[in-house]
Amino acid sequence: MKTERQRRPAADATPDRDLFFNIINRFVGLFTSESNRTTRNDPASEYPFVAMDTRQVYAQLCFAKKYLGLPDEAGDAPRPTLLDIGCGIGNVLLFAEQLGFEVYGIEKDPYPCSIARRLFGEKRVGQHDIWSYGRYNDFDVLYYFRPFSDREPQRRFEAMIDDRLKPGGLLIANHRSSDDIDRDPRFVRLSPRLPIWAKKPA
Repeated sequence: MKTERQRRPAADATPDRDLFFNIINRFVGLFTSESNRTTRNDPASEYPFVAMDTRQVYAQLCFAKKYLGLPDEAGDAPRPTLLDIGCGIGNVLLFAEQLGFEVYGIEKDPYPCSIARRLFGEKRVGQHDIWSYGRYNDFDVLYYFRPFSDREPQRRFEAMIDDRLKPGGLLIANHRSSDDIDRDPRFVRLSPRLPIWAKKPA
């Protein structure tokens, strides 16, 4: 169930860091409740916006940052682009931006999309349907948190994203319905603990 999140703290958690994560989660929880009340998603197959635990988001993005060799201080070099597929209110984008990624998001549900657009602007966040969006292969990193409650569309979505991620790109794919990717010769899993894969260069 998407509402039942793993609540393990990050390996490098400290009391001070936990304090900040808890504050962030309270704000995210507020907008999550509002998004659920106003959602236009189909409850038979689609999840409304529900945020993944902030500690997990942070751990995954830090891993991707280290793997890609992003410096701690922003310089003049181009930053890797990250697309959050179903970005909700933009909470993942906030973390990714602070860690050095050039961030973009797509979200179909109008209310959470409006929040993300207030944070990042319409050039960074678009109101798009997952199936009709055509620019997945433009990004260095694709991120998602399982958008479908029904297994069949979720598996079709996963296969579509696996196909459209560009060679050499990273995939952060939370709560996949299938483990087919681990048998796909195009991909290498980068962490036994985190759901992060690299697509081999062409």
